[in-house]
Amino acid sequence: MIELLRIKDLALIEDMELEFAPGLNALTGETGAGKSFIVGALNFLTGEKMSADLVRPGAAKAVVEALFYLDDVQVILRRELAADTGRSRITINDRLASQESLRDLRPKLLMHVGQHGQQKLLQPAFQAALLDAFLAPDAARLPAEKADLLHRLSLLSGRIADIENRVRDLTARRELLEYQRGEIGRVAPVRGEEDGLLARKAALAHSKKGREAVGRAMDLLVSEAGAVRLLADLEREMGAVADAFPAFAADREAVAAARHTLRDLGQRLRAAPLAAALDDDPDAIEARLFELAQLKRKLKKSLDEIVNLSDEIEENLNFLDVCGLDLAALRREERALCAALAETLTSLATARREAAERLSARLKSELSGLGFAPQLDILFDFAPATVYAAPHLAAPLTEDRARILWKPNPGQPAQPLDKIASGGELSRFLLAVTSLRAESEQPTLIFDEVDAGIGGLTLGSVADRLVVLARESQIVLITHWPQLAARADRHFRVHKEIEADTTSTRCACLDPAQVAEELARMAGGGEKGAALARHLVKEA
Repeated sequence: MIELLRIKDLALIEDMELEFAPGLNALTGETGAGKSFIVGALNFLTGEKMSADLVRPGAAKAVVEALFYLDDVQVILRRELAADTGRSRITINDRLASQESLRDLRPKLLMHVGQHGQQKLLQPAFQAALLDAFLAPDAARLPAEKADLLHRLSLLSGRIADIENRVRDLTARRELLEYQRGEIGRVAPVRGEEDGLLARKAALAHSKKGREAVGRAMDLLVSEAGAVRLLADLEREMGAVADAFPAFAADREAVAAARHTLRDLGQRLRAAPLAAALDDDPDAIEARLFELAQLKRKLKKSLDEIVNLSDEIEENLNFLDVCGLDLAALRREERALCAALAETLTSLATARREAAERLSARLKSELSGLGFAPQLDILFDFAPATVYAAPHLAAPLTEDRARILWKPNPGQPAQPLDKIASGGELSRFLLAVTSLRAESEQPTLIFDEVDAGIGGLTLGSVADRLVVLARESQIVLITHWPQLAARADRHFRVHKEIEADTTSTRCACLDPAQVAEELARMAGGGEKGAALARHLVKEA
């Protein structure tokens, strides 16, 4: 149950605090007063999204916090909504938490039953899920077991479809793949081979240039007119010069040293071409490069892409050779899962029919206490629906899905709810369903004008049922009917106030005198309204 709710800077709410009673809590007020903001705050607090434009103008953030008791354990929830980013921050017992944590916690805390619940009640999927919620304990696992088998079958059928599609594609391309494999195999390229050949070709060209330069240098050094011979002549003449002029003795020595240096250089150059020569055959390199270039032109790919293609072709052709075995194994697994699913569906069909009898009786009892004729009848109609099918299976697997039929009055044939139910009838039907679901879940029930379309004597029956239900589960009731509000254990009035051109939504917990005033207003005001209010208070 929820004990305390505080809302700050949300929409028209500046700062509001509500302390709820354990039983029936009524929220009343004029249309547009802001009751929906309170319900929206509770929904936001327990995991639903909220737009940042609902932060009160001028405020940096909206804050909603509440104190719950869950199995006698105190749970404090707080959620903030930032105005600038629209992001929210959640804490559970002062520890940061995720939205997923709130969604998991919500079913234990709140069950919101609004006017949109009537439309949900008309949906076949909701009706089927409602029946599954009342399966016998030993059968309660069957819906989850069915869902798990269907999930596994879905994954398996996806794998089978992927293999079959790939087989069709590769079979159509097999001739091309084998041609490509042959061409690639004939040349047998190696990753990076072309770059290596080009590097070796460049090295050969560089070596050739070097050998040619060595030859030219040797000619300049050691030929008959080469530098060594000229320096020898120069050395001889400088000797004569130095004999005549001793000051040139050092220059004669310099010339001699230069001659020795150049002679040594010639000897080293003479050995260089042999040391730098490469063993590569330039014709073989050119032939291999030409062969690789032809393969690239044929396949319109780079050499690395061709090597990758070779690996891919081998993988695809090997796959074609073994895929039959893989498909056979997957289909055996599929047949085994289908057999398990068929068994589960058979058990589930039996369990649903048994649950339908129990739930029909319970709903009839609930609705009889809400103003329906004693001859009311509730039926569950079962129709087959395919849950799994595959072309290679003998027949699709089906399950019996339930749909609610009823005849609220004697002499009428049973028909679906959406064919004959009025808004007031749906409201009471929804109340009956919620009452039964709340027996096991025990959350706080929020009834947001679920009494729409109800009037007259029926209001008394609905009020009686709400009082009984409030003994089992805490209820927060938003209503415009004084007949219902009068039965509340605690009554809150929601209203607007305007101060300094600013509109705010306020909520006040009413004392007995204020309750009488609010009931009189709800009853139309004046003496008649006051008289009805006194009568309702006395009855309550």
